[in-house]
Amino acid sequence: MKKLLTIISILCALPFSTSALAQARGGQPLPDGPGKALVENVCSSCHSVATITRAAGYSTPQQWHDLFSTMIELPSAQANTIAAYLAEHFPEDISRRPNLIVGDVEIDIIEWTAPTLGQRVRDPIEAPDGSIWWTGMWANLTGRLDPETGVMEEYRLPPTSRPHTILPDADGNIWYTGNSNASIGKLDPTSGEVTEYKTQARDPHSATFHPNGNLYFTAQGAAMLGRLNPATGELKEIETQPRPYGIKTAQDGTLWIAYNGTNKIGAMHPDTMAVKYYEIPNASTRVRRLDLDSEGMVWFVNSTLGKIGRLDPATGAIKQWDSPSGPTSHPYALAVINDVIWYNESGMRPDALVRFNPESESFQSWAIPSGVGIVRNVWKTEAGNLLIHQSSSNQIGLVKIN
Repeated sequence: MKKLLTIISILCALPFSTSALAQARGGQPLPDGPGKALVENVCSSCHSVATITRAAGYSTPQQWHDLFSTMIELPSAQANTIAAYLAEHFPEDISRRPNLIVGDVEIDIIEWTAPTLGQRVRDPIEAPDGSIWWTGMWANLTGRLDPETGVMEEYRLPPTSRPHTILPDADGNIWYTGNSNASIGKLDPTSGEVTEYKTQARDPHSATFHPNGNLYFTAQGAAMLGRLNPATGELKEIETQPRPYGIKTAQDGTLWIAYNGTNKIGAMHPDTMAVKYYEIPNASTRVRRLDLDSEGMVWFVNSTLGKIGRLDPATGAIKQWDSPSGPTSHPYALAVINDVIWYNESGMRPDALVRFNPESESFQSWAIPSGVGIVRNVWKTEAGNLLIHQSSSNQIGLVKIN
């Protein structure tokens, strides 16, 4: 705590005006009022004030306090001042409430708070032993959770790695994409040792293992796709369409790629790495995540237009459905469980978890308890449940589907 207070004191003493500091962090000046300078100095030490000005807001100081307490530990006097300022100037934006659809399916959502505050948890996965792992992107770590006991432990990764996505292998090793240090990494949980494989792409993003034993990955900013042979360390990387994002392996071995920089979905051959592109109607379409059903249909989120869609690889036919909360709902993460589609509406507050039944073409949705955002990836467990997370509020979640 003493170290934290020292850091805060230094930040508050920096020779910037509050407006200059806000603009230096990429945001706009905050409204005047008691607590403004404290909010800019403390909150801007980790993120832009634009994160606050773009937020859906809360109407009570306690709600704001509950949120930023998952990001940083503050003395009560400072916490109370900040909470009061935020509640006064950034109340709830009711226009961003989700349109929740009732239905017959019952779920239970269990959430855990990761130990290191402000780490921006993301991309939870299930390891072969049933443990749940996540990345703490801003803290350069990965964590392990025993869902039976709630015990959590964290493993430090190279300090510039900023791990984006993690994957387990059959031996229990945890692989990650080093989004800021151009690497694919492997953590051995038994020893804590990390092995890095340097990539040409500057920002490895999402990844998947293939039945051939190779790890395939996307690099969004570099517009590249890669393949790593874990046995030999051999890497092959190719250029591709702008901003490749999510990636999944189909039963026939095809690698499907979602593109967040163009209105396309790619199908890559695992051996030649040749990519066939399928164009989604409307040039504004951007696809973040996708998954496949038992018939090989590709399901995807149309994030920019507030839709989910289905691509038939055999015919190229595409069908789309409007998400319940409309064109600004921004569907983000997606998984197919027993041929039912699960995804989230990340543009809503709280973040909504949505179930879509393709047979009846019907929706059902729930508010995520800590849903201040954002679920950026989900994982289907061996039991047929769903792993989620909330980056901003430092939460790892398990959705038990009854």
